[in-house]
Amino acid sequence: MSRWMSLIMGVLFFLVVGCSNISVANSYPNNKLEHKLKDDHLMVIAHRGASGYAPEHTMAAYELAKKQGADYIEIDLQMTKDGDLIAMHDDTVDRTTNGHGQVKALTLKKIKQLDAGSWFNKANPDQAKASYKGLKVPTLEEIIRHFGNSVNYYIEMKKPQEYGKMNQSLLDILKKHHLIGSGEKKGHVIIESFDADSLKSIHREFPEVETIQLGDASKMSLSTIKNYAVGVGPDVTTMNRAFIKRAHELGLVVHVWTVNDRETMEELKRWQVDAVFTNYDDQARAMIEAQ
Repeated sequence: MSRWMSLIMGVLFFLVVGCSNISVANSYPNNKLEHKLKDDHLMVIAHRGASGYAPEHTMAAYELAKKQGADYIEIDLQMTKDGDLIAMHDDTVDRTTNGHGQVKALTLKKIKQLDAGSWFNKANPDQAKASYKGLKVPTLEEIIRHFGNSVNYYIEMKKPQEYGKMNQSLLDILKKHHLIGSGEKKGHVIIESFDADSLKSIHREFPEVETIQLGDASKMSLSTIKNYAVGVGPDVTTMNRAFIKRAHELGLVVHVWTVNDRETMEELKRWQVDAVFTNYDDQARAMIEAQ
């Protein structure tokens, strides 16, 4: 009798442990994403910094995002004529400074002479501040030196195929400041891009670095993306709940851009989106805490 009881107990133990392991595997197909696939946590990514309240991609916008409790600050990268990586969304300086011309045709010295704050005051009089006038365009190096390990960085390579050295320059800076590499904290830096080849290149050299494939959800091949990225960043207007479910089934996180109204944020949280890019990170944080 004891022999059969032992056998039964052994089978039951196997089933319990086995089912438990299967459950974990299904919940977190990619183990290094476990900290980002928690159902109770929606991450807030400060889109170009707290860009609803301060001039985008300036130290003021990044400082405010940190103060408001964003999980990550987003930094769009462009490369100057002399090879420096600067924080700027557009490939020209026209919209967000008082200058003109393509970033790649201007030296860092020239770009540093530009006013990157006054345009915001004119465009957003309700948020205008005298201190924004004369703000400078920061380099990636300056941002990292300033914040160090006190924030998490979400870095987008803008059109890296046009800048032959962008990938390597970015990786060199991140390694220099101990943000990536063997033994460094995972998730401290996320690299995003529309350019799959650049993400694949980074994944080959630093497979531990978390990368996000940006794009139109309707055109994404999730089964391909999972081989080189930890997740996808779809435009909110191109995705639906079924897309999120499928991505999660494949072990991919879903970080949606750009969400600036509470109703959409609440809906995405119900759909178990993992993160939202927003210009108003304080409002996103308030919504999350209210629930």
